[in-house]
Formats: sequence, C-alpha cells, structure tokens
Amino acid sequence: QLQASGGGLVQAGGSLRLSCAGSGSTFSTSGVGWFRQAPGKEREFVAAITYDGRRKYYGDSVKGRFAISRDIAQNTVDLQMNNLMPEDTAVYYCAEKYGSFYYTEKHGYNHWGQGTLVTVSS
Repeated sequence: QLQASGGGLVQAGGSLRLSCAGSGSTFSTSGVGWFRQAPGKEREFVAAITYDGRRKYYGDSVKGRFAISRDIAQNTVDLQMNNLMPEDTAVYYCAEKYGSFYYTEKHGYNHWGQGTLVTVSS
C-alpha cells in the first residue's frame, strides 16, 4: 500500500505539494497515478507518471496548474499543485498502475494509499 501525505487547508490561488511514498517491490517498476474524490462524486483522474518518469499524463481540469514528478532513488511520486481553486477540494489518493489499462482509468490501479485531504477555501 502506498502512503500519501501533504494535504491541508489552503486559500484559493495557493499551492500545495503532495507526496506518495512506495515501499513495495513493484513500486519502482510501476506507473503511479493520483486521483481525487470529492464528497458525492466519482473518483477522478488527476495525473500519472510512468515507472521511469519519462511520460506524464494530466486530467483536463488540472493541466497547466499541477505537475507530477518522480524521485526514483527515494521511491516517491510528488504532485505539485499551483493556483488551487475551491473545486480542487477533495481527498487525493495515489496508486500503482498495473496491466494494460490506460493511465487515466482508475480500474487499472491497485495498492491504493489511504488518501490525503486537500481543502481550498475561497
């Protein structure tokens, strides 16, 4: 299971950096994705990165504001979130990709972390 951290309360326009720590044997050879889920809504794709960090994918609602990165030596995947908006408020989860699903498809992930809450006030 992965460990997500870094959530908190921030004003609109502010920034937060989330971190996902992996400890299992598959983390370093797996793509990693960030998803979020707001109350009463479906879990939504946010961003993903390949095992080697060479390719990155973003949801339409966060393009240009969020950036995903990977530290292979530290076994972490970070999500830098800038220009946050109230609609970014959600619990953010990280997970490992498996199989041949698209990076945006939540059914293609396992080892979900416990989530970290991000609250953006207006």
